Amino acid sequence: MNKLPDIKQNVSEWYNEVIYQAELADQSPVRGCIVIRPYGFAIWEHIRDSLDARIKATGHENAAFPLLIPESFLKREAKHVEGFSPELAVVTHAGGKELEEPLVVRPTSETIIHYMFARWLKSWRDLPIKINQWANVVRWEMRTRPFLRTTEFFWQEGHTAHETYEEAHEEALTMLRQYVSLAHDELAIPVVSGRKSESEKFPGADITYTFEALMQDGKALQMGTSHMISQAFAHSFEMKYQDRDGKEAYPYLTSWGATTRLIGALVMVHGDEKGLVIPPRVAPIQVVIIPIKRKDDDEALLAAALASIVQQCKDAGIRYLVDNDDTKSPGAKFYKWELKGVPMRLEIGPRDVASKQAIIVRRYNGEKSTVALESIGNSIATTLNEIQDAMFKKAHEHRAQMWYKEAKLADFASKLDEKPGFYQTGWCGDLACEEKLKEYKATTRCLLTEVDFKECFVCNKASKHDVLIAKAY
Repeated sequence: MNKLPDIKQNVSEWYNEVIYQAELADQSPVRGCIVIRPYGFAIWEHIRDSLDARIKATGHENAAFPLLIPESFLKREAKHVEGFSPELAVVTHAGGKELEEPLVVRPTSETIIHYMFARWLKSWRDLPIKINQWANVVRWEMRTRPFLRTTEFFWQEGHTAHETYEEAHEEALTMLRQYVSLAHDELAIPVVSGRKSESEKFPGADITYTFEALMQDGKALQMGTSHMISQAFAHSFEMKYQDRDGKEAYPYLTSWGATTRLIGALVMVHGDEKGLVIPPRVAPIQVVIIPIKRKDDDEALLAAALASIVQQCKDAGIRYLVDNDDTKSPGAKFYKWELKGVPMRLEIGPRDVASKQAIIVRRYNGEKSTVALESIGNSIATTLNEIQDAMFKKAHEHRAQMWYKEAKLADFASKLDEKPGFYQTGWCGDLACEEKLKEYKATTRCLLTEVDFKECFVCNKASKHDVLIAKAY
């Protein structure tokens, strides 16, 4: 393996290299697409399973909808098709013939799902409808980066229909809270959530909520979104039903989603000069066990100790791997598993067996300690929880160091490059002021509830709310 680029000098180059060296993904023959390798997909499976449980616990059911969508469906909602038009992949021929109507490879599934909602919805008694789909989608991106922005990606997309605006709005906020909890509790990534500006919201939505993270290089990353679509799509697809008074009504709609971009965020938030650093709760391997063997050692005693450690790991529900590759030195094994970000390494040799202990090494900070073999399963489980919490704290402290408060664009415009990060400031809400950020390749990330600034960051008008500004991936 080649030496990784210096993460402190160029996070972007480091990121591109570590993705491939750590075997998360490989390049595909199709431009902008990647092959997610088993190790990378295992991370996604842990994220997916955790999020799926949260989705089901909040009353949603999984379903599956077609990959191909009639082009006319997208055209029913003008803002929606306008927003996605440059990114669409369209099938015009199939079976050796030109199709009567082109089919769009789904960029998102609002249109096909809302078409089905219209068929299923007859009465207020049919509400709410709460559907989620795990799928892949295609958006023809011009500039791609593994996991963070690819032409094809995996995600979940939730779609719901409700009787009242208030119920739908609470649904959008509920799922936003679930996403934030996932980021904090499973990925150990601190995020800030809030409403997107009018120019940054989802095409066709009334309100878009987002949860944003800050990468090590000070650039923001939109981790996922939750949309209050209201009734726009309901009217487009004639989604009528009989309300409680026997009158014709239209439901209020939401949609929300998170993607394999979460893997990219995890890599970029926690990684270091040695490679990946994976939070224990989503790590494919939580502890790698490395026997330290030497000539003339009593291998029977070591084997017995290893068997005990393995059984204790199984009993504690710990995901483990024993590296018995005799062709590699312990140092080579350390390098490999540090690159792959395994949260904990356990070293044990005959001397350790004689002392009835083993050595554990924490990946996130390199700290070593000894643990008794007698209760090693419980010790590993406890330490993994401590690592999870410590990783979140470390990431939170790093973000705090790159969160700045500035009153005027004139004061922080040059700093967007010199000291990248979140810039909190006041905003009057006018598009013209927001457009000024394009001159510096920055955007508003989300609106904040607090009001620390009285004036807009561009003009002298009163600020309606604080806003976070950053350069972004």
